[in-house]
Amino acid sequence: MSPLSSGNLENSSPAGKCTLSREVEIEGSITFQKELVIDGRVQGQINSDGVLTIGENADIRGEIKAKSIIIFGKVHGNIAAEERCELRSKCIFQGDLKAARLLKEEEATFVGQSEVTSESAPKSDSSKRKWPAWPRR
Repeated sequence: MSPLSSGNLENSSPAGKCTLSREVEIEGSITFQKELVIDGRVQGQINSDGVLTIGENADIRGEIKAKSIIIFGKVHGNIAAEERCELRSKCIFQGDLKAARLLKEEEATFVGQSEVTSESAPKSDSSKRKWPAWPRR
């Protein structure tokens, strides 16, 4: 496991975007506020109210909860995205997913179950819904 140094944790913008490079390995929990790009290995929980980008070299094993999640690499574990989750081409995601919006590119691999629910959409009363009459044969 590589020690965390200023060369591995780069503050790439004054807006609070940080990057964990491919040489970084973390075992434990990660919590961040704004934006984080992970291109290394993480085993443990990731929690945030911000945007998480999982780079193409990343290998994440654990639960992820964030506002938005973009996956280019490998994830083994469940994901909960408050706003959206993007599964980009050539990513591998094994686990269950809950998000308000889901974008899956054609060559992305997803093995698991998904629940896509929009929290901003009004809930319908199914008892008042009128279904069309199907023709009988």
